[in-house]
Amino acid sequence: MILCLDASALVKRYIQEKASEDVNTWIEAADMVVTGLITRVEVAAAIARASRMKLITPDGTIAALRQFRSEWENFYRLPITVNTVARGDALAVEHNLSGDDAIHLACALIWQKTLGMPVTLASFDGQLIEAARGIQMAYLPA
Repeated sequence: MILCLDASALVKRYIQEKASEDVNTWIEAADMVVTGLITRVEVAAAIARASRMKLITPDGTIAALRQFRSEWENFYRLPITVNTVARGDALAVEHNLSGDDAIHLACALIWQKTLGMPVTLASFDGQLIEAARGIQMAYLPA
């Protein structure tokens, strides 16, 4: 399986939440793990937000950021190019997605086309999953 994680899925690897175990299982089972370059900012921001909200301790924040940053190089990272943004523009309008969600879906579709193989999008954003379902892209959670 080629697994494309958006930030809502990847952050669960670094902050223990509902479905964190599922995300870790999907990552371990994947032949390849990919994400859009923008995910780096989104995950770091989510960890910082969890810290501000006191959902994780200061030590937990440092550990989560350290682990995330050390694993970042292990993921295939899709650049956000003019083509990605143009594809995201169309997806945002067609599927009523936020800008970031449209970029994540565009990355997954571009990666799928580039590889010529199915890509499974992992997200915990209902609207993004609905869009993936609408274009018949594989997604998790099912």
